[in-house]
Amino acid sequence: MKKRALALVLTAAMVLGLTACGGSSNGAATDSAADGQTAGTETEAEAPASATGEKILSVQVGPNSETIDPALNSAVDGGNMLLHSFECLLAIDEDGQLIPGQAESYEVSEDGLTWTFHLREGLKWSDGSDLNANDFVYSWKRVCDPMVAAPYAETVLSMVEGYDKAIEGDLDALQVVASDDNTLVVTLNTPCSYFGSLAAFATLSPVQQATVEANGDAWATSAETYISNGPFYVSEWVPGSYIMMTKNPYYWNADAIKLDGIKWNLIEDSNAAYSAYQTGEVQMIKDVPTEEIPTLKDSADFYVDPIIGTYYLSMNLERDAFKDAKVRKALSLAIDRDYVANTLMQGTYSPADNLLGTGWIDMDGKQFKDNANGGKSYIDVTNYEANLEEAKQLLADAGYPNGEGFPTITYTTNDAGYHKVVAEYLQQAWAELGIDLQVDIVEWASFTPMRRNGDFDVARNGWVGDYSDPSNMLDLFYSTNGNNDGKFTNADYDAAIDLSRTTLDADERSQALHTAEDILMEEAGCIPVAYYNDFWLQSDKITGSWHSPYGYWYFMYADITE
Repeated sequence: MKKRALALVLTAAMVLGLTACGGSSNGAATDSAADGQTAGTETEAEAPASATGEKILSVQVGPNSETIDPALNSAVDGGNMLLHSFECLLAIDEDGQLIPGQAESYEVSEDGLTWTFHLREGLKWSDGSDLNANDFVYSWKRVCDPMVAAPYAETVLSMVEGYDKAIEGDLDALQVVASDDNTLVVTLNTPCSYFGSLAAFATLSPVQQATVEANGDAWATSAETYISNGPFYVSEWVPGSYIMMTKNPYYWNADAIKLDGIKWNLIEDSNAAYSAYQTGEVQMIKDVPTEEIPTLKDSADFYVDPIIGTYYLSMNLERDAFKDAKVRKALSLAIDRDYVANTLMQGTYSPADNLLGTGWIDMDGKQFKDNANGGKSYIDVTNYEANLEEAKQLLADAGYPNGEGFPTITYTTNDAGYHKVVAEYLQQAWAELGIDLQVDIVEWASFTPMRRNGDFDVARNGWVGDYSDPSNMLDLFYSTNGNNDGKFTNADYDAAIDLSRTTLDADERSQALHTAEDILMEEAGCIPVAYYNDFWLQSDKITGSWHSPYGYWYFMYADITE
């Protein structure tokens, strides 16, 4: 694992005067927390071992997940657990390249419409029963089932022939067929160059039909029924405390797994996570107390790694207060993004001047961001004073001079990392427009369903890419997308996304995606604030692990050394 340097811009007044609180975040979003102890000392985390000398890696990547059902999860913390308990047809290696997973090989037809996956011989579930291509057929159709309401369904399967009928309830219309026990044939309605990445995405993991049907949604809530097919299986589950995963002896590559188990500590408070790290109870924590960063940043066990993702705000566009795009743009322009990223977030994030930042790749192989908006930023993050004046004028043009007549609104967020200080800042920033903002702090397990159900005025949101194609993020704002929390609806936007999904011309596809971002930014369908980096503490006793630009930690081939 490579440690990448990041200049931290630290402000003494901020460190002394502000308090950040910790936790985890969405599908996007990854964050950290607050409070700690001795500064500048390197932690000597001891590897825990059972009485029999087993190697158990103890980590913290977040609190209780909303779900670890592959079809339903849309959060990074749950995704990390799915990576270790399930395996898709394909997988991603340390260099971000597609490699064989449950499928040992695959081929694509000349017209790009037929993908044929050849599964390995002798695949098994963690209970020792046989796994075959029919399990993938069931699982992929389940993702389309309107009764399941998988938030990623449209993103991962809309390009498969028959999806439009399957999502309405005719699951057998989906053209995913097991031609024999070891062969899965998928027919697309249009070529999709990144479909291999989707075949490696956790939503399309196989789940055991008999177990799901016997237990309903509860199958994914206890160790006894959580049957999986990955390098580890859930052997013990204490809600609110930890999930223990044990090496799966039936995994096809079990001989390469060095760990006997992974203990996922479900710690929401960053102070507790940091304390557990210092005492050696855990060897890696994602939620680092933010006020400890100035003294931890030079430690050998403090890591900062860029990821492709954006911290943004969702406005509930079904609320009257946000119907007017001028209001939405005013709220966006009133935010000093440089201050938020480099002072409040201590340089661990970067100011967002577009929706899609660095890491999203355009059809010509260049950064999508470099080709956006004629090569110019949508938001000038270097000229806050001018932005604020424009924001005031826009609000006046919308009929709310100095905020007069604008209703009190509520900002909903979970109590994690920088989320609370950002919320407090937004109160101040929007007060400059004469807008009264209240803050509602909710626990992580409740936050994501509230946001998905539209139970908010404005909410903290974020997205970390599942693959580098820009459609992965732009699809979020398609009118029917299950992750479109703010309910942005725009016919021209949908048309641009539709074109990007169907055209065979690379230049036309690129232009369609850029048109979509143009519309979203002009309409202020969301408010991008900052670009993500992951930062964490990890003992040097862990070897063989890696961190991906999609916000995941790969521990399946890790080891613990003394």
